[in-house]
Amino acid sequence: MIAIIGILIAMLLPAVQAAREAARRSQCQNHLRQIALGMLNHHDTHQHFPVGGWGFNWAGESGRGFDLNQPGGWVYNVLPFVEQGPLHDLDRGLTGTARLDAGRDILQTPVSIFNCPSRRDAIAYPYTRTYDPYNTSHPTVTAQTDYAANAGDQPIQHSIGPPDYETIEQPGFSWPDFSSHTGIVYLRSHVRLAQLTDGTSNTYLVGEKYLNPDWYLKALSWGDDNSMYMGHDWDHTRWANPDYTPLQDVPGAHLPERFGSAHASGWNVAMCDGSVRMMSYSLPRVLHGRFGNRADGLPNWVDAP
Repeated sequence: MIAIIGILIAMLLPAVQAAREAARRSQCQNHLRQIALGMLNHHDTHQHFPVGGWGFNWAGESGRGFDLNQPGGWVYNVLPFVEQGPLHDLDRGLTGTARLDAGRDILQTPVSIFNCPSRRDAIAYPYTRTYDPYNTSHPTVTAQTDYAANAGDQPIQHSIGPPDYETIEQPGFSWPDFSSHTGIVYLRSHVRLAQLTDGTSNTYLVGEKYLNPDWYLKALSWGDDNSMYMGHDWDHTRWANPDYTPLQDVPGAHLPERFGSAHASGWNVAMCDGSVRMMSYSLPRVLHGRFGNRADGLPNWVDAP
């Protein structure tokens, strides 16, 4: 009898595991749907998608608005549009050390919709960097995201950003010119729906990011070692360059520029119309690049030349 029970359990276990993963995959898609809706509501309110921020050593500041004066990245900027307004405004009206400490507390606060349940829980993870952000106190842990915005079909080097506000105010200072880039969110991006001439349903907005499973809980990847609220960084932007095809997470492989996921069946992505799709890892490279380019004028179907 015991042997029979053991056989039955062995037969049922794969089905139970498959059902659990299907539920997690559906929850992941719901997270992306909420994020995409938040980004579109941001656009309705401010007439552009969330800006990309100033660089990976700059945190968001509620007093600096939602435009190019905002150093924080897209995750910080979308907070009021995903029912996280109090977290976004935690530093509002504060000055000095109190503001720096409130900024740190924002960096350390996870929000469940920014994590894929197939990969890891929405908890704070170790802060492994050795330096302080420019505009907050030093965090000991940080909130991480499993989702990344579409930065386009050509790589953009991540940037630490200018060292202080005084540098920006100098007469000779100028920001890098990324006006030719093709995505939705990147360094100091300010993209409007009118610029998506390929159509909103044909352009990636935000999708799952690739991460080495060995580092899920360790914050050691260049694409996962900073708070999700910081300015432009590999942690929350990825590229659809044809050379950077999405992958299922692979132990030992460090590929911080790619989309990908913990799901065996494919990776989830929200398009700029708010719809969510599961994309195959075998999607042709050229089509992956076209979905990442908002205005290349090229067809986005499987038999496209």
